[in-house]
Amino acid sequence: MVSLSWPLQAPPPQDMRWLAVEDASAVVACRNAGLAMASRLHFPAARADSLALAVTEAASNLYKHARQGALLLSVNRDADAPGIDLVTIDSGPGLRDVSAAMQDGHSTAGTLGIGLGAIRRLADFCDLYSVPGHGTALVARFWPVSREPVSREPSIRSAGLIRPIAGEVECGDAFGVLRTDDAVTAVLCDGLGHGPLAAAAAAAALAAVLGEPASEPVTLLERAHRRMSGTRGGAVAVVQVSRERARFAGLGNVAAFILSAGSRKSMLSVPGIAGYQARAFRQFEYEVPPGAAVILHSDGISSRWEAAAVPGVETKDPLLIAAVLLAEAGIHRDDAGVVVLAS
Repeated sequence: MVSLSWPLQAPPPQDMRWLAVEDASAVVACRNAGLAMASRLHFPAARADSLALAVTEAASNLYKHARQGALLLSVNRDADAPGIDLVTIDSGPGLRDVSAAMQDGHSTAGTLGIGLGAIRRLADFCDLYSVPGHGTALVARFWPVSREPVSREPSIRSAGLIRPIAGEVECGDAFGVLRTDDAVTAVLCDGLGHGPLAAAAAAAALAAVLGEPASEPVTLLERAHRRMSGTRGGAVAVVQVSRERARFAGLGNVAAFILSAGSRKSMLSVPGIAGYQARAFRQFEYEVPPGAAVILHSDGISSRWEAAAVPGVETKDPLLIAAVLLAEAGIHRDDAGVVVLAS
């Protein structure tokens, strides 16, 4: 018998709020959005205040010091009681000393200021990644009741991010992750176009894969192709990771990489459009070294990003890895989606 864990999936529109931080009024908008989400999830008043303060600090840092800053508030349903993930990304200028910037009271020209230390104290989890001359990404997690760090994490951790194209509420990119006894299966679908019809195509792909994830990736990909018939179709990639090996099958232009020790190795997809055209389905197997990250992303993130530009990022929390790639190579005129499996 195969035992399953609850799937990790891209949040629905009501569980996710992206906000551009380009002027002072955006700081208030971010704070209010955080309080509204905390109220909907029935956070205790003191915990909601902590979230609001952290959001205010994060948004203020973006406004004062960053370029093209954006802040995400997303419901996290990994536990019995939902929490809130706070993510910020920007396009620069980056930090010279990340460790110093995370300390209370540290503020020098060219850094993000003193708020980062406060965010780290207020959050249940917080981490930041930055390289001078590149973007910065921050991830913080808040549970309704502050909890001790989990002492035993799964051997393969997972997370993902989606961002709809400007002007749309629903995202045509979607991801899902499900664990069985001996493997972790992840799927990413980039539905053709944008908006509700693209989102419906992606949802059909996820339902096909996550409904019975014990099959091999090539079988799951074929099933997704059949289920997407009658939708707009899209690009789909499926990967299974176990025992330092990855089995991969992709159809269309979802990019897939293994990032390890400062280098990246591409995983091969075949041409086609799931739901419409597929001349062949093929599965490939790859070695996944210890400490590596397996990454799938849509063409809303340029595949031209270089491992050298994000040194050591594969050692970070999977959600932070996803945020770094969105900051480094995200394309604003398209839906964007990324899912990360990290050992």
